[in-house]
Amino acid sequence: MKKKIISRSMLGFPLGLSVGYLMSIILSLIWANGYYAPCVPELSAALGSELNAVILQAFLSGILGSGFGAASVIWEMDNWGILKQSGIYFLLVSLLMMPIAYITHWMEHSLKGMLIYFGIFFVIFAAIWIIQYLISQQSIKKINAVLRNNQSDRKNEDSGL
Repeated sequence: MKKKIISRSMLGFPLGLSVGYLMSIILSLIWANGYYAPCVPELSAALGSELNAVILQAFLSGILGSGFGAASVIWEMDNWGILKQSGIYFLLVSLLMMPIAYITHWMEHSLKGMLIYFGIFFVIFAAIWIIQYLISQQSIKKINAVLRNNQSDRKNEDSGL
């Protein structure tokens, strides 16, 4: 288990860095009026330069990817129910995401801003969870159909049909 956590966190760092960079491109397309905005202006102001802000944001995006990667082993805890897995995973990624979002100024630095950001985070988490759950249910139905087919075929073979 420790090897999986370490491996996934190491793979998660470049993935987090890539997602962070991709998000800066997407957000620039939406809000920067044809310019590239690698980070929010508040972070640049807080750190004294855009370069310092981008370096910190890149590092924290990598940390975020590492954390999500390491936490993914929770989904393989077969002796835990889905509610326990979901709750612990959500708690861990929230404890990781919220401080990073605050430090990078991805959220407004007020109680209202934090609550809005957390609400958006929760809605996105819930949507992804529901989609994954529905996909899993479809996979289970397909597996059960194959098993029923195989069982039916064995009964027919045993009865000489």
